[in-house]
Amino acid sequence: MVKLFIGNLPREATEQEIRSLFEQYGKVLECDIIKNYGFVHIEDKTAAEDAIRNLHHYKLHGVNINVEASKNKSKASTKLHVGNISPTCTNQELRAKFEEYGPVIECDIVKDYAFVHMERAEDAVEAIRGLDNTEFQETGFHHVGQDGLDILTS
Repeated sequence: MVKLFIGNLPREATEQEIRSLFEQYGKVLECDIIKNYGFVHIEDKTAAEDAIRNLHHYKLHGVNINVEASKNKSKASTKLHVGNISPTCTNQELRAKFEEYGPVIECDIVKDYAFVHMERAEDAVEAIRGLDNTEFQETGFHHVGQDGLDILTS
């Protein structure tokens, strides 16, 4: 999986539109838009390289977008494992739930579990305390913990 950064997105751009654009080059695993930029997780390196080559400076709604490989964050973050995710839960909904506790750097849902990267360790601990074994979207979060550690779980 390769994570691509899309910059200079026009306001009119939708998640579905971006997903369709990138699916021409390979399987899109995730697509998130945050204001005037976004991220696309594409299945393999060859597809990512093709997307970058063909879509960098692509004109979308009259605006040239930037497409490049996402750079690793220089900031350290705290990664949480979240189990028992509802099949209807979206990245945006899960991110919003964890943002009640502090800034979220990244949120990735993988089948019925997810990884949430929080900016500050103290916020991650509060999220663990507040969300472990609680109900969310008709299922219960369980084993909200840091990198596989059993923190405040029963």
